[in-house]
Formats: sequence, structure tokens, C-alpha cells
Amino acid sequence: MLRVFYCSGYLIILSEDGYITVQGHQKDQINRGGEKITAEEIENLLLCHPEVIKAVLVSMLDVLIGEKSCAYIIIADTPLTAEVLRLHLHEQGRSADFKLPDRFIQIDNLPLTAVGKVDKKRLRQRLET
Repeated sequence: MLRVFYCSGYLIILSEDGYITVQGHQKDQINRGGEKITAEEIENLLLCHPEVIKAVLVSMLDVLIGEKSCAYIIIADTPLTAEVLRLHLHEQGRSADFKLPDRFIQIDNLPLTAVGKVDKKRLRQRLET
């Protein structure tokens, strides 16, 4: 049997019976119905809003298109609606509609890994419950 390896950027598990299961991405990218969204791009645009202190974009599973996006944000004072944040992203003039987060969650703090980075895996797990 000839085995060919292709670096796709996906993290996979190969089961004992030969099935492949996609577990996530090596790159911080969301595949929304075949369209690629770079998390950092949207996070940086959200941070341009004067009330947004921190923004993190993660993928969430969707049965129809594979993945959708969810933005976790920490705000200064004034609560922000999803409509206000989407309008802000449109006003930046650099976001296609498919890149706009499908969901926004305002939180007080972000979970961190042992080395002090934002733990996006834990944020994705919160969406599954």
C-alpha cells in the first residue's frame, strides 16, 4: 500500500480501522461552508471598537456548513449588541459578510493556558455544552 501525506493544516486522528476524524486546525482559521476566516483578522477589527478591550474568535460546529464563528469579547463599560458589533465590522470596510461572527458572547475574563495564552480550546468546549 502506498501512503501519501499532504500537509493540509488540519489536526486529524487516524483510527485503527483506517477512518480519519478531523479534530481542528493547526492554523487559527475557521472553515465556514468552504470559506476561510482568519481569526486574527476579525479579532483585530473588533479591537478597533473603543469599547472592546479583548476579542477572541473561535469556531463552533454547525451541522449544515461545518463551522460557524463565535466572538468572545471583553468590553469596557457599555454593553454592546451583536448588531452594533456587526455594523462596526462593516464600517471597517474590510470584512465580507461570511466573515462576520455568527455569535457574540460578552465575558469578564478569558481562560488561559499554562503559558498564559488564551485557551481557545476551552472556549470552543463552552459552546458545546
